[in-house]
Amino acid sequence: MGVHGLTTFVEGNRHFLQDVKFRDSRLVIDGCSLYFRLYFNHGLDQLHGGDYDAFASLLTQFLTALATCNIQPYVVLDGGMDPSNKKFDTLRQRLQSKIKEADNLSHGRNGSVLPILTRDVFIQVLIQSGVPLIQCPAEADWEIACLAQEWKCPVLTNDSDFYIFDLPGGYLPFRFFQWTNLNGKASQRYISACCYTTAGLCRLFGGMNPELLPLCAVLTGNDYGTPKDTETLLSLLDASLLRRGGGRGKGRSPPSRIEGLLLWLSSFKTVAEALEEVSSLMGEEGCKGKRGQKGGLASRLLACMQEYHIKAPSSVARWFSGGKAFQGGQTSGLAQLPECLSTAALQGRLPPLVLDALVMRRVLLIPQVENSKLTSSHCSSRAIRQAVYGILLHRSQDNVTEGRVGGTQPIKGPGGEIQDMRMQENRQGMRGGRGRGGRGCGGRGQSVNAAFSKEQAAGSSTVQAQGAPISVEEYDRLDLNLRKNEVEAVPLRNHVHLDRLGQAPAAVRLGALLQVLGVNQSALAFVPFHLQLAVAVTGFWFREATPTPSQPQVQALVLGMVYGEVFLNTQLGAIHYQHTVPQPNWALEHKVCAGLDRQRVRPGERRGVDIGMAHSFSQWQACLWSALCLNQLLLLPLPEPHLSWLFSGTLVHGLVRYLKGGRNAESLLPGGSLSAQLYSSLLNAVRNCSSKATHSSSESGRRGRSRGRGGRGRGRRGRGGRGRGAQGGGRDANDINNRFALLMSEEESDDDDEDY
Repeated sequence: MGVHGLTTFVEGNRHFLQDVKFRDSRLVIDGCSLYFRLYFNHGLDQLHGGDYDAFASLLTQFLTALATCNIQPYVVLDGGMDPSNKKFDTLRQRLQSKIKEADNLSHGRNGSVLPILTRDVFIQVLIQSGVPLIQCPAEADWEIACLAQEWKCPVLTNDSDFYIFDLPGGYLPFRFFQWTNLNGKASQRYISACCYTTAGLCRLFGGMNPELLPLCAVLTGNDYGTPKDTETLLSLLDASLLRRGGGRGKGRSPPSRIEGLLLWLSSFKTVAEALEEVSSLMGEEGCKGKRGQKGGLASRLLACMQEYHIKAPSSVARWFSGGKAFQGGQTSGLAQLPECLSTAALQGRLPPLVLDALVMRRVLLIPQVENSKLTSSHCSSRAIRQAVYGILLHRSQDNVTEGRVGGTQPIKGPGGEIQDMRMQENRQGMRGGRGRGGRGCGGRGQSVNAAFSKEQAAGSSTVQAQGAPISVEEYDRLDLNLRKNEVEAVPLRNHVHLDRLGQAPAAVRLGALLQVLGVNQSALAFVPFHLQLAVAVTGFWFREATPTPSQPQVQALVLGMVYGEVFLNTQLGAIHYQHTVPQPNWALEHKVCAGLDRQRVRPGERRGVDIGMAHSFSQWQACLWSALCLNQLLLLPLPEPHLSWLFSGTLVHGLVRYLKGGRNAESLLPGGSLSAQLYSSLLNAVRNCSSKATHSSSESGRRGRSRGRGGRGRGRRGRGGRGRGAQGGGRDANDINNRFALLMSEEESDDDDEDY
């Protein structure tokens, strides 16, 4: 949430805050606030796609500092969007702002954009460190407040709403939490912090009733919005405060709006009295409107204030004590998931995208630093998300009879309501659109309906009545504007359904994952198990990215994976690679790591980011982000890779620069080394994964697409006039093999990277 201007007011008046030596305590942590602050406050890379290794190291240091001071953290994360839609306008505005900021960064201007995998890395590190966490079904602020009140411990966050919640343990603003500089003797280490309590604030305003603070928040405006006619009331209050000088001494400046409101509220003993005054100022009688109807401004303000009313006991407290959370209340999304998935969602092992697609039929896609003149990087991974939507929204025959071919009943949505069966425009792809044609991300004023293939769509036993597709609204970038696209939910050919996921054999779930990624399992035979998902995604990215990834880009990605693996092995002494030499020379491998690390793009370099390269790697991250979601939804048929050591933006950008300088990848890898062996295996696997998918797919509409190197730019279409892949993700085998042969040629020109 967030109360406009409240943080500036309180932190600008330090007498509202009490210095504390924090140790030996539970600490409830707002997880989203923590990973944002850690990433942005420490100058980590945003321009090149993020340095997840540096972020993971920083988070580990933070957790170590807490442990040193005997502080037990409990992390609470936001989940999906609020089902009430109260915050949706705010979310759209923030997303539009981030699109502009990402573009600013790409042109060397100021901005801040969190790299797309930061949240996933954050959760992985917490789980690996054994930190208790929960992902709430929706907004977490209220749950955080309830937990902190029950445990009587403080909250660590950066959210101004916690200046309003009445918490006995107080609120520790992240800005003043000095965890990088521990104090005290070895056995009594502590973190210097500032603690805020509503009691302290109210004491400085003449003993004001803390129950009046929510009225201040609602009048000032928070992310959930306030009644529109509050502006009239605020104007009346501002005029009154100016006349009275806000209660200040002679000659002093008038108060800020928040201070003025607090001064005004301090003159009332109860909420009822303040609301009565509101009605009087607005010419209303009691809590009714001007014509005596219910729902006057005072009544609406009172309803908005309930967001800050804390109830006990806390369902999150039950979760952390080994019980089940969210038995009632905000459970619509969790209740529609099988128990195995609802538990995974609470554990943070299922992303918010799943609940958003299931409950809201709406998904917000994360902006990245990329070429804004090209279609969004998320276009490359659309087929993966379509599979996610298909699993979530197409129900099995045993549970749903409506919607079959020839059925007479409509599809029902969550909670039994009749599903809005929206017909999409241009169902076989977008004609005359920009960029990728059938993929549709760049088209203006048209809907999107890409699918895996005709065979897969026809193979579904749950096609909706009269062929109307089930769709999800995706909010993504078009140029520099936020755009809504209708994206079809495509059922999988092997009929993996949401209600039967828990009973589906691992082999079936793995087959479904590889089907979507278009990869033969045999292609992954010589890849370490925990890297198979990353390699399969890289093959998918190579087929789907526009423009075609260059040879140095593919090699740099693989070298980055090698760097992470070898670094982990040299640090932990664990060998994940199944084809290692009998006795690895760890001193040699350490030198390999150091040599790769020297190629990083360093902070402060004058040279701007290669925007073509950034766009290509943003597409890879978008593919991985969507594939991680699909893999989690399918209950992890493949293990998740160590994300913090899988990709580092400054490293891969630097490696591409090194390779484009005329040097080869092998010059960084001594012959016979573990790293050289791993590099060769991974690169060969990527090549195999980039060939024709195992599933049958339609070739019509693909052969006509222009394959010339000049035809991969913006707005190009094939001879058939249909754009790229109107039928879906598969592609002719010879087409793919020729494409990879071009990539593997040492004589290939890299000029494409400079065309944007």
